[in-house]
Amino acid sequence: MSAKRRSYEAGHKPKYLVIIDDSPECDRAVYYASRRAARNDAGLIMLRVIEPHDRNQQWLGVAEVMRAEAHEEANTALSRFAGRVNGIAGITPERAIREGEKVEEILKLIEEDEDIAVLVLAAGTGKEGPGPLVSSLGKTIAGFPIPVAIVPGHLTDEELDSLS
Repeated sequence: MSAKRRSYEAGHKPKYLVIIDDSPECDRAVYYASRRAARNDAGLIMLRVIEPHDRNQQWLGVAEVMRAEAHEEANTALSRFAGRVNGIAGITPERAIREGEKVEEILKLIEEDEDIAVLVLAAGTGKEGPGPLVSSLGKTIAGFPIPVAIVPGHLTDEELDSLS
């Protein structure tokens, strides 16, 4: 059972959640969510999920090095997109880094933050389909606790401006 959303209650402010990954379409989701957040006087939270590596390497100490490198890469990506958000909309986004399975961590964050009102994703433009995250969420979307906005990955800044 999902916690009640409180985004529009007194003392709360709605937030758009964007997943930061290395896909080319990630920028489209960031752009759209930034514009929507600015227009609606909402917040923006960016989540980077570090997926688990081979746990058998722990005895070699390799796992800790890989974990530290993954956190450094996550912070770098979040900083880059935070600059992009600020340039697009003049807002400073919240940042979150989680470790685990992507869909599970997204759901945990939504459960923990009752102000998250919309998850914004962008669909891939390749022949492989909409992308792994959109595809995996598509299997669980019926039970999702908040609306999910999927931005077509081929839209330009100008086209997104007219929609947001």
